[in-house]
Amino acid sequence: MRHEQSKPGIVATMLGTLAFSSVVAAAPFAMQMPTIKSNSTLSDAQVFDGFGCTGRNLSPAVKWSGAPPGTKSFAITLFDPDAPTGSGWWHWLVYDIPASVTELPERAGDADGKLLPAGAVQGRTDFGTVGFGGACPPQGAKPHRYIFTVYALKVEKIDVPAGAPAAMVGYMLNANQLARSSVTALYGR
Repeated sequence: MRHEQSKPGIVATMLGTLAFSSVVAAAPFAMQMPTIKSNSTLSDAQVFDGFGCTGRNLSPAVKWSGAPPGTKSFAITLFDPDAPTGSGWWHWLVYDIPASVTELPERAGDADGKLLPAGAVQGRTDFGTVGFGGACPPQGAKPHRYIFTVYALKVEKIDVPAGAPAAMVGYMLNANQLARSSVTALYGR
């Protein structure tokens, strides 16, 4: 016996399939960090070792998914908008990450860059060095917000000179972004 479906039933099934496909295809650009949850307190691993702080200064593992069409590279930053500078504090900048990469391992932010993918560049932080610089708010200050952000960019490489200040890198990331996703963590001492 042959089972036949009515034309309205076939149309409804096709529309449902198309609707499900477009929801799946339109998954949002999202960042995940296995050891840091949104609004959690940073551990000693992500605290700076210097400026009066005594942490391990390790960049966390970072993963991302759902990059929009046209993504040609990625960048990751760590920024503290609460630093008492009038302009915040850049703790980490890594850019020109190839579009084929969707994660960085813990310690990718080491100054030697050995764990970064080929072609990726670490920018100069407000500590005056390249590589990850962990949290180190002033003693007695309320907990600062540390905003980890991954950017999907429409260019393979951002146009900045070697040693460019963090604000210039940030400007170019915002000018070339297709999407971004952030996780904010807290730390005070």
